[in-house]
Amino acid sequence: MRRNPAPAELEPVEAFCNTATHLHGEDEFARPETTSGWLRARGFPAAVAPAELAALTEARETVRAFLVERTSPEALDALNRLIHSVAGAPVVRPDGTLALRPAADGPVAEIVRTVLEALLRDGLTGRHAARLKACAAPECRWVFYDRAPSSNGLWCDMDVCGARHKMRAYRARTGTAARRDS
Repeated sequence: MRRNPAPAELEPVEAFCNTATHLHGEDEFARPETTSGWLRARGFPAAVAPAELAALTEARETVRAFLVERTSPEALDALNRLIHSVAGAPVVRPDGTLALRPAADGPVAEIVRTVLEALLRDGLTGRHAARLKACAAPECRWVFYDRAPSSNGLWCDMDVCGARHKMRAYRARTGTAARRDS
C-alpha cells in the first residue's frame, strides 16, 4: 500500500494487523516459517508452536475489528476479553509510560501485550486518537495511519480500494452493472 507508515509508537499495532493482506490472500501467520521470520524481524522469540498460530491470528483479527468499528459493542467486548486474557492491571513505569502486567506467559501473550500497550497508550487518546484505522473496504481491511488533517480517510489506498468503491457506487447509480451483465 502507498500510505506512509504509522508513527513509531503505533508501528507495533500497524505491523501486527498487517501480517494479513486479505486483498491478496496472504497471511504471515499462516505458516510457522513465515511467522518466525516476522517475529525475528521485530525482536520477539522466533519460536511459536504451530498451535499458537491460531491465537496470534485471532488476536490480530480482534484488534483489526476494533479499528474497523471502535464503537461496536461486539468489537469492544472482544478487545476487552483479549486484553484481559494477556494482561493484568496497567502499571506506570518510572519514565511515565504505561505498561501492561503479564496475566499469561508465553510468546503469544508477550507479542499481543506489546501490541495492546501501543494501542492503549497511543492509539486511543491524544494526537493519535482515531488516526489508526482499517480500510473501509471489507475485502481489504489493511490497517493504516490517517494523516489527513481532518482524519476522515477511509481507504488504505485511494487508487485501489477507493477507486473500486467509487466504481461500484457509479455502477449502482447508473445501472451499468445490470446492463453489462444482461
